[in-house]
Amino acid sequence: MTPSIMFVSLLFVGISMLVSFALKSRIKKYSQTPMRSGLSGKEIAERMLRENGIYDVQVVPSNGFLSDHYNPVTKTVALSPDIYEGRNVAAAAVAAHECGHAVQHATAYPWLTMRSKLVPAVQVSSGLVQWVLLAGILMINTFPDLLLGGIILFGVTTLFSLITLPVEFDASRRALAWLETTNITTAEEQPKAKDALKWAAMTYVVAAVASIVTLVQYILIYQGRDRD
Repeated sequence: MTPSIMFVSLLFVGISMLVSFALKSRIKKYSQTPMRSGLSGKEIAERMLRENGIYDVQVVPSNGFLSDHYNPVTKTVALSPDIYEGRNVAAAAVAAHECGHAVQHATAYPWLTMRSKLVPAVQVSSGLVQWVLLAGILMINTFPDLLLGGIILFGVTTLFSLITLPVEFDASRRALAWLETTNITTAEEQPKAKDALKWAAMTYVVAAVASIVTLVQYILIYQGRDRD
């Protein structure tokens, strides 16, 4: 069973790398597609926030490629340099997506609220889960409850990955709808923005599926301990 977990892990690492490559290539491609509106990612983000009645969130620059995120604690939309300054389809899509999270926060979107409540538990479990699972596998015949504890910890991170999916998909839906209704993206630019966000979402899908499959394998190991 343990070799199968290693195989699955390597398989999903490979898939994740392919999806990440596809995402980066799309972002690079659409970064070379100028916006007819001429707005930068920063300007688009600020406008989306204002038009959704959000005035207590700041748009700030961040460091690193694709480091874009919304921080509900500091109420900031952080955009990477290429997105913050970019005046292209990729910048518009990513900036609007991150503002989609700010809109979710402002409107108390249930899935985002649930994910936020899980953050403390995930921070604890993610720091312990690998060690507890490893010890649980090594001591499965003498202390099987240790593996069960590891499974519970891993289950928390898996649940977090699953809850993240509707949060990300909804943020993209809000972003694309707003870009279209405000005519910030043209009829030609809109499908490109949608494609960029689709591949961004795929990274979360792969992570969630990998987590589910790995969790099931650990559960099967625990259930089959008496037969080994």
